[in-house]
Amino acid sequence: MPLFMDVHKQAPTGTKAKDVADAHMADVKTQGKYGVKYISYWFDEKDGKIFCLVDAPSADIASKVHREAHGLVADEIYPVIEGR
Repeated sequence: MPLFMDVHKQAPTGTKAKDVADAHMADVKTQGKYGVKYISYWFDEKDGKIFCLVDAPSADIASKVHREAHGLVADEIYPVIEGR
C-alpha cells in the first residue's frame, strides 16, 4: 500500500503530547476496518503542528480514519516513499 504523510498545521489551542497520543490510539482502534495502518506520528508542541505517517489505500481513506476516530482531519496529505 502507499505511504502518506499528513500535516495538521495547527492543533487545537492547548493541545499537549498526551492529547496527540490519545488521538493516535483512537486512529489505531479505528484503522482496521478501513485497511489502514497509522505507523507513527510527530508533534511539534511549540508550533502546534502534527505529522502522521500512514499506510493506506488512499489519502481519502486515511483522512476518513482521522475523521471517524477523533475528528482532527489533516490540512494536507502527501504521498511519500520511505528512504533507506
